Amino acid sequence: MIWNPWHGCHKKSPGCLNCYMFARDSLYDKDSNIVYKTNDFNKAIKKHKDGTYFLKTDEYVYTCMTSDFFIEEADLWRNEIWNMIKIRKDLNFYIITKRIERFNDCIPSDWHDGYDNVTICITVENQKMADERIPIFIKLPIKHREIIHEPMLEEINIEKYLVSKKIDKITCGGESGKNARPCNYDWILSTRKQCLKYNIPFYFKQTGANFIKNGKKYKISRSNQLKQANKANINL
Repeated sequence: MIWNPWHGCHKKSPGCLNCYMFARDSLYDKDSNIVYKTNDFNKAIKKHKDGTYFLKTDEYVYTCMTSDFFIEEADLWRNEIWNMIKIRKDLNFYIITKRIERFNDCIPSDWHDGYDNVTICITVENQKMADERIPIFIKLPIKHREIIHEPMLEEINIEKYLVSKKIDKITCGGESGKNARPCNYDWILSTRKQCLKYNIPFYFKQTGANFIKNGKKYKISRSNQLKQANKANINL
């Protein structure tokens, strides 16, 4: 389940998970530089006429997939979202961000060492971002942490961070879209090897549109990118 309480990102970057969404916006004359509340803002606590919640107990909720939960323009609304997350303790919220440096400015006063039902995930697309974001990430008061190499743009070594035993899972994936940069299967296997060494769950999510394996380049349609990753059968 994807929950987008707000949409837009004024700082598009080569490693942004959402840049494809922004490209799609331009096709429909939407300005992706504008951050705004969506019609789904209250979805987590929305109820049917019979009083039951729209989102079922134990559902996994991926938050702000078309923006960033810690984006500055949403500061005025974020506490409302935290309150909904506290109300729905029966749901599992995934917050994915490339703005982990804003974490302490964006958490509620009762956060302490984290909420049981919230996992914070950071995106790390290359070695530079790994060395910038992960040292901050592992020092923060978070109960559940995951790292996402998506889009994965080069081989990334994070062994020195995995030693901390503070990372719960690593996900890897290539880039989609007509201008997608290549993802090399060797990079995926390198991360898997690191996870195996430190007994950390690993998930190969998707190949991306331009995939390299054994030196050969493949063009893979969006509909097959997840399927081909699953066929590799390398998840831990």
